[in-house]
Amino acid sequence: MLLKLEKFFNKFADIIGTITAIAMVLMILNVFYDVIMRYFFKAGSIAMQEMEWHLFSVIILLGISYTLKEDGHVRVDLIYDRWSPKKKAMVNMIGAIIFILPIAILVGHSSINNAYEAYLSMEQSGDPGGLPYRWIVKSLIPLSFFLLIITTIGFFIKNLNVYKGNHDLDEYNLKGEIEGLKCDLNEHKFHVVDIDEKGETK
Repeated sequence: MLLKLEKFFNKFADIIGTITAIAMVLMILNVFYDVIMRYFFKAGSIAMQEMEWHLFSVIILLGISYTLKEDGHVRVDLIYDRWSPKKKAMVNMIGAIIFILPIAILVGHSSINNAYEAYLSMEQSGDPGGLPYRWIVKSLIPLSFFLLIITTIGFFIKNLNVYKGNHDLDEYNLKGEIEGLKCDLNEHKFHVVDIDEKGETK
């Protein structure tokens, strides 16, 4: 039962991750467009410039939940790395209950009124040509922390399964990724080729 619940919450978090990835691609294209228009055509759009931080807000706010599912948030690992999977799972469960959930509930609840007021006033950009409907971005704050509450429950269940011995602890291996990147760079080193005056390689 717990394993099925974990799979459900993992799929839910993966959907959030997909939305975040799409927002990342859109932001990259948006920045590319702004740079091309500004430096090559001496033109620009305030709305498109504001869209950059709108999309960035989506990436950050929604990415919090997906990163928790992947256990990719920054932590101090001096002691944590030396513990057994069961101890790590226990720490993760206690941290989720004591730290993540209260903060998520507090921020999510307190930001509802701000988003609602922005909706009632139809808040928009203060710059001419800027984006309207700023309440959409502000509503992402309570929504993102509501999603964080859901993924925190999934994170707790995942670590509960580890504590009960249902499966191993899948940790985000940053050191492994760095070592992997180093190996890839060593395998794909650029070779400098000397070319003589006739255009032939030496």
